[in-house]
Amino acid sequence: MSENNIKSIAVLTSGGDAPGMNAALRAVVRTANHFNIDCYGIREGYNGLIAGDVTKMGPRSVKNIINQGGTILKSARSKEFMTPEGRKKAFEQCQKLGVDALVCIGGDGSFTGAKVFNEEFGIKVIGIPGTIDNDIFGTDKTIGYDTALNTAMDAIDKIRDTATSHNRVFFVEVMGRDAGFIALNSGIATGALDILIPERKDSLEDLFNTFKTAEKVGKSSSVVVVAEGEELGSIYDLAKATKEEFPNYDIRVTILGHIQRGGSPSCADRVLASHLGYGAVIGLMEGKNKVMVGMQSNKIVYTPIEEAIKKHNEIDKDLLKIAEILAM
Repeated sequence: MSENNIKSIAVLTSGGDAPGMNAALRAVVRTANHFNIDCYGIREGYNGLIAGDVTKMGPRSVKNIINQGGTILKSARSKEFMTPEGRKKAFEQCQKLGVDALVCIGGDGSFTGAKVFNEEFGIKVIGIPGTIDNDIFGTDKTIGYDTALNTAMDAIDKIRDTATSHNRVFFVEVMGRDAGFIALNSGIATGALDILIPERKDSLEDLFNTFKTAEKVGKSSSVVVVAEGEELGSIYDLAKATKEEFPNYDIRVTILGHIQRGGSPSCADRVLASHLGYGAVIGLMEGKNKVMVGMQSNKIVYTPIEEAIKKHNEIDKDLLKIAEILAM
């Protein structure tokens, strides 16, 4: 490790909350303390940085939070930080505190803000990927994804019970914005009849053919998992079109919504967040800047923020085939 020139860091959580953000914050604060680096927590993301809503943090500041969902620092999307004037105010706050580097826990929007901030004012930045969508390039998993996936799986399991009891067809929408990771994996894990994701060009004809095949093999109830970013149509449109094609079907729609963003983080997310929080501080001490810390094949890696923003994790095409084969 090269000589450490980092004496003071600030950490914030930005964008959508994700289970495990608190665990990552805890790791950043305690790793910084271990290496005698001052650490400040910024409340409400970049808004707090602009307003100077900052608190000095130490090991006891983050006690008993590793199991908590959400973020104790709170989060927000800052329109003011998108302006040069807002970023200048944020820089002035960094100067007041003597902050050498900023640790940003969030998604691609948060990383974009950090990148611009560094380019304009020279404050070192490092990102920690915290989003349930799992769509950020440069890491095998993002903080919150495993918990959200298990929440979705648990909910769909319960829905399947009532679907089976009443011979119903359920369309279940899961989160993921423009990414189908939660839909694909929760759908496979719960034995969904079909899984509709934005990464694949789905059609109503394909969906209807799947139902016809299910009828031939004797399936009397079905669950179709739909990613919220599915381009074929809204979940209500899909259910309506299916009812028109199959008038005898008893169809229900369930949108799981924000329950997937909350809750106590899973063991996997707690360990991942701890790893990445530690890795962020170590990366700054080694002189890394404008990068995102991630985990690939159980190793800490650093990816330029520009790459993490521009590229996206790709869906495993083998899983698409597996889902199709195992559905019947």
